[in-house]
Amino acid sequence: MSSIIQLLPDHVANQIAAGEVVQRPASVVKELLENAVDAKATDIKLIIKDAGKSLVQVIDNGVGMTVTDARLCFARHATSKIRQAEDLFSLGTKGFRGEALASIAAIAHMEMKTKQDQDELGTHIVIEGSKFVSQEVAVLPKGTSFAVKNLFFNIPARRNFLKSDTVEFRHVMDEFQRVALAHPNIHFSFYHNGSELYNLPSAGYRQRIVGIMSGKTNEKLVPVNEDTEIINIQGFVCKPEFAKKSRGEQFFFVNDRFIKSGYLHHAVMAAYDGLLKDGSQPSYFLYLQVPPNTIDINIHPTKTEIKFDDEQALYAILRASIKHSLGQFNVAPVLDFDRDSNLDTPYHYKDVEAEIPTIQVDGTFNPFTDDKTNQHYAKSGSGSCSGGYSSGSSSSSGSSYSGSSYSGYSKRVEPTVSWESLYVGLDTENPETIESSPFNFENEEVTSSLFNDDEVEQVSQKTYQIHKKYIVSPIKSGMIIVDQQRAHQRILYEQFLLNMTVNQASSQQLLFPLDLFYSAVEMKLIEELKPSLETTGFIFDASKTDHIVISGIPVNITESEVSIVIDQLLSDLQDGIPASSYSQNDTIAKSMAKSLAVKTGSYLTEKEQDNLVSGLFACKDPNISPFQKPTFITMRVEDIDKKFAL
Repeated sequence: MSSIIQLLPDHVANQIAAGEVVQRPASVVKELLENAVDAKATDIKLIIKDAGKSLVQVIDNGVGMTVTDARLCFARHATSKIRQAEDLFSLGTKGFRGEALASIAAIAHMEMKTKQDQDELGTHIVIEGSKFVSQEVAVLPKGTSFAVKNLFFNIPARRNFLKSDTVEFRHVMDEFQRVALAHPNIHFSFYHNGSELYNLPSAGYRQRIVGIMSGKTNEKLVPVNEDTEIINIQGFVCKPEFAKKSRGEQFFFVNDRFIKSGYLHHAVMAAYDGLLKDGSQPSYFLYLQVPPNTIDINIHPTKTEIKFDDEQALYAILRASIKHSLGQFNVAPVLDFDRDSNLDTPYHYKDVEAEIPTIQVDGTFNPFTDDKTNQHYAKSGSGSCSGGYSSGSSSSSGSSYSGSSYSGYSKRVEPTVSWESLYVGLDTENPETIESSPFNFENEEVTSSLFNDDEVEQVSQKTYQIHKKYIVSPIKSGMIIVDQQRAHQRILYEQFLLNMTVNQASSQQLLFPLDLFYSAVEMKLIEELKPSLETTGFIFDASKTDHIVISGIPVNITESEVSIVIDQLLSDLQDGIPASSYSQNDTIAKSMAKSLAVKTGSYLTEKEQDNLVSGLFACKDPNISPFQKPTFITMRVEDIDKKFAL
């Protein structure tokens, strides 16, 4: 019997390995940028076309390669990063597997140009599907240039699985931002379809973060700095009031390598405990430095997962340092243990008993006594007043301030009727007669009606709200229980969809235009959504590179809800904008309805409950919400009777 096991050819093995390493154009961008960083480059350029499907090119000014290295770098497991297995536990470079270039060359047309500084000429190599087409000597600048064209040209099925250009470009942008944020000391530039998107000079961490995100990011950042024997933490967290619904701006870097860690993310969320709204996510840019021998990177080909030796200690230190920073910069409330010494009791008063202050009170004084006493006080008052002013006159004009001129003002007017006369005729012995006697007050509210009481029909309440979540309304056969949030979503969804497809939506002009700041990826997404948003009632002024200006909004949206609606829309469209216009309008209508619908836990008045129930059954499809969930249930009288049956 013949043998059935055979060794696969190199080009087949490379294509199999490429399935793990290269999943989309963003994977190529990541591998080439990290190789440029490992080459000790100080200037790196990224050039892509058609979201990386047609071209991904990375140009650096690193150390370059010799002729032998240039040919050998495309072989599997060929690397300059490690020499032995022990080096895996003391890695100081990005790559170490030696599979990236071989995998990329197996599924694309690849062109490499490289030259070292001491050499006069460089090497130019062209590869197509793991096959060397040409190798020539060329005049080149110092550094290396990789150009990857026609990705997945020999694997059509894999190419068909790629998403739209918008989605693929967003993934490319994510990889570029991660590498650029991890290395602020390197000058990065990014070009897409001939236009420059980023030009980031060498700077510090804060300047690099502001340069990538937007200009308004600077005022949101709170610095974090903690140095211990286990870990060194640097970076920034954002203030709680700037939290977003999405998790886009959350970055962990361990030894200048971007990682994903749900455990460390939980530590950050624990530090924000009590400061965030439900469903909000804080933004953070945290750089962790740990000893290389305490982590294991060789877990996944993407190298974004890391195992730590002592995760519990890192968790506690990270949470405490962020909590300290939020309190130090008066972002979070803290306890003030600094005591004001001025409020302390002196020591020589510590054992002294408190004494009741002595005051003199005239117990016989009564303001309602006879006139003689009052005249006595009036005379004495006038004398003191006149004497005071007359003796104080020392200039030529002092005669005008004589006591005689002021004596008239201090004279008391004698009452013509005594105060006892106010109560003459009242029966003081029988207080009940006082309470029962009729009194008419001027401030009584007098109400009148145009109709008689018997003509007005008493309308009873038709709907009831339960637990601020459900609305119960009686019907002939029993009752219906309506979910207020889902019902309002259905109503708003059909209203927005009608305005976007049939009616001309009306807008309300803003007195002061709104300036909303977003990242470069979000700005590109908003530019594509502008035509659809304008049909709902939004009016956009001239947009800038990092923010949009809104001068008009739909009539059923308040000014404070605009940012909430757009943030929710950007979060829902992270996977890309649908190609067809109806699907795009449908997605926008669903997102806006979800943002503006009344939430569970909101109190509704009787009129609001009636309008909600009436509006729901006026919809074309009142049975389900826009997200295919039931909006109400019906309970018949027979069903209720069965509940009470024994």
